[in-house]
Amino acid sequence: MSLESQNGVTFDTALETYMEENQNSGQNKKPSGGFRFNPYWIYGILFIVILAFTLFRPGSNNTSNWSEVRNMVLQSDVEKLKVVNDRLVEVYLTPEARQKEAYKKKLKKRESFLGGDEADFSFEMEKGYFTEEVKSLRIEMADNAKKENKTAKEIKVEFETSPEIWGQVIQWVFFIGIFLIFWSILFRRAGGGSGGGPNIFNIGRARATLFDKDTRVNISFKDVAGLEEAKLEVMEVVDFLKNPKKYTNLGGKIPKGVLLVGPPGTGKTLLAKAVAGEAEVPFFSLSGSDFVEMFVGVGASRVRDLFKQAKEKAPCIIFIDEIDAIGRARGKNLVQASNDERENTLNQLLAEMDGFGTDSGVILMAATNRPDILDSALLRPGRFDRQISVDRPDLVGREQIFKVHLKPLTKLSADVDVKKLASQTPGFAGAEIANVCNEAALIAARKGKESVEMSDFQDAIDRVIGGLEKKNKIISPEEKEIVAYHEAGHAIAGWFLEHADPLLKVSIVPRGVAALGYAQYLPKEQYLYRTEQLMDSMCMTLGGRVAEDIFFGKISTGAQNDLERITKLAYSMITMYGMSEKVGNVSFYDPTGEYGYQKPYSEKTSELIDEEVRSLISSAYQRTKELLFSKKDQLEAVAQELLKTEIIFKDDLERIIGKRPFEIKEHEIPLMDTKPVEEPVNTDTANTSDE
Repeated sequence: MSLESQNGVTFDTALETYMEENQNSGQNKKPSGGFRFNPYWIYGILFIVILAFTLFRPGSNNTSNWSEVRNMVLQSDVEKLKVVNDRLVEVYLTPEARQKEAYKKKLKKRESFLGGDEADFSFEMEKGYFTEEVKSLRIEMADNAKKENKTAKEIKVEFETSPEIWGQVIQWVFFIGIFLIFWSILFRRAGGGSGGGPNIFNIGRARATLFDKDTRVNISFKDVAGLEEAKLEVMEVVDFLKNPKKYTNLGGKIPKGVLLVGPPGTGKTLLAKAVAGEAEVPFFSLSGSDFVEMFVGVGASRVRDLFKQAKEKAPCIIFIDEIDAIGRARGKNLVQASNDERENTLNQLLAEMDGFGTDSGVILMAATNRPDILDSALLRPGRFDRQISVDRPDLVGREQIFKVHLKPLTKLSADVDVKKLASQTPGFAGAEIANVCNEAALIAARKGKESVEMSDFQDAIDRVIGGLEKKNKIISPEEKEIVAYHEAGHAIAGWFLEHADPLLKVSIVPRGVAALGYAQYLPKEQYLYRTEQLMDSMCMTLGGRVAEDIFFGKISTGAQNDLERITKLAYSMITMYGMSEKVGNVSFYDPTGEYGYQKPYSEKTSELIDEEVRSLISSAYQRTKELLFSKKDQLEAVAQELLKTEIIFKDDLERIIGKRPFEIKEHEIPLMDTKPVEEPVNTDTANTSDE
């Protein structure tokens, strides 16, 4: 099947046309493996030049020693001697001496690197030694002249002090070269550059990925399921860019910013990819962390460059994922100095968004799962005009998402029921559903099956929720018995509490890192909870600790997870939901962090809150204890069954202790063909670790 482009031309036809157009021109092109310039060659050449100057410094190629030069002076062949820096002795012969055959073989006359003639010979002596030798030579020359009744010829000696230019030049070139290499590597890493040379001057450039007609995204709105309301909002944004006059003719203004808000894994980035595939306009994609850099002013510079590129390609869309990396509320950090650069980046972003013209055709999209920490100036109308909620899907949405992710699984068994899978995965986000489908395929392949069956999806749900099953984990009989009664306590408490979530499965098979057992429930699809529902949930969570207390007279560390959950729930009921008569109808919830480290209530109120929480948990504990005492026989029967089979389901509980005394609606628990598929959001783990 061939893909169709924007103009209705198929991908196969476009490919054939491209090959025909480039058939002749391609012959004149250099092969891909031809000469390619590498900037690191410059460093190699620089090193070779430094090494050459070090080993072959300009100077005379003719070396000698003092004994030879002494004989030359005695033979009157030397015109002058020049001592440079009291170390290097340069010998200049007379014109007559240069014509002698003895010297012609040794002399190699050449122009100096700096211009002018060079010395005929040169040699080095220790400092101070040359002066003594010259005195001795002058005495000898005077004695010889006296013997021959001649006038002693004076030796012309010049002393010169000059800086060692080449040594300094070599040192400067060497250190400058090292500095340039270090500077290049530093900016190359900081700029995130790869191949093609250092990014010293590109560090302030925006690192956005551009998707246009040449780089099509093969994701459309058809690939986005379970987010119908959010998808309609985003599709309207695409329509703004395709048909702007449809809205501006009536006096409307195209929104400048769209913020996608929702929990992790719900499909915010997937919606943005669908926009990139459907909009047919340039689409800039980057993350909020791409603006964060160690150098001052880089973040603001990248923001300016990003919007400059966007305006040049308007109409277009800019998508910033995880915008909370730069959009946090200003002034909330106690260490203000460390916050300046991020705030400067945010200020520049705010200025650029306000700088848009109403008809510029540039729309900014962003995504975050933490809207409560964003700066209020960023969220005001005129910047992010729309906030689109991308929440966890409901039952119908999960069914649609399953259908999308089951398409890549080419071999599905006939017993796979999408509706059952959707009903057994309440609270699952799109990413978790995709993980379940992938895990089911891997489990089926591991077992050598020819198709993916319903049981594989059940195992995959177990794997996603509780972790990998550890069949080889050795547990002592005493610990196993404690875990069995603990989980049986949860099961019995939930079975006889009216508002508790329906039970699906109880297991004492170790899973994950430290979970020695767990109970899975099927929460209802609801958004509001009454006080009696929360209290029943708290009693069900305490069922494990109470069962240990009743049957063993002792308690273990297995209730750690249970205690964390009920403590959090109790404090939420008192301080957030106003479910305490003594504290009153007040809420101290602080989603924006405005209170900081300051409590919005007095110490007396704090003590009252603690007392109410303890009282609430104590009453739930006492109620659970009375319930389990009255159902002690049923609890023991369930625990013994767990010790035998390790896993029991809803049907097993009905067989052991009878049907649940409360009416259960048909839509709450799906029918099971083989064994009930387990899928809870409220997953209890009996943890025997001492954490």
